[in-house]
Amino acid sequence: MNVYFTPDLLKQVKALALRQKVSQSAVIEAAVASFLSGDSAGQLEAAMSRRLDRLGRQIDTLDEDLAVLGETVSLLVQYWLTFTPPISDTAQSSARAKGVERFEGFIQTLGKRLATGDRFLKELSRDVESLGDSPAQRPSDPDSDRP
Repeated sequence: MNVYFTPDLLKQVKALALRQKVSQSAVIEAAVASFLSGDSAGQLEAAMSRRLDRLGRQIDTLDEDLAVLGETVSLLVQYWLTFTPPISDTAQSSARAKGVERFEGFIQTLGKRLATGDRFLKELSRDVESLGDSPAQRPSDPDSDRP
């Protein structure tokens, strides 16, 4: 069977095939099957529902991550404001230079972690999940009153 597609439509088929990592024939076959089936509206609604559910779960995860980051930053600021002593006028220039040096090191480390895909929140989630739900699985805390 020979079928003609307009150049624009053929570009769209090729792009979809690349994104989905399937052959162009598979894309065209699925499109024809979808067109011929009488239940395309129900299938479209089900597909949209699945996508919306997935997006909702992703938003929930982002919301939780944002809450963790907000708490982390607030604790850091509180700690810094509580325990950082005031600096005399004579020591401010050397402290400022040391701060710039430390910040540059922080930015380099952050850049490396982002480049490798390591994420603090993913590590934190894995650590929390490894604690488990039962108290017997949690590591013992010497300062705790619990066994």
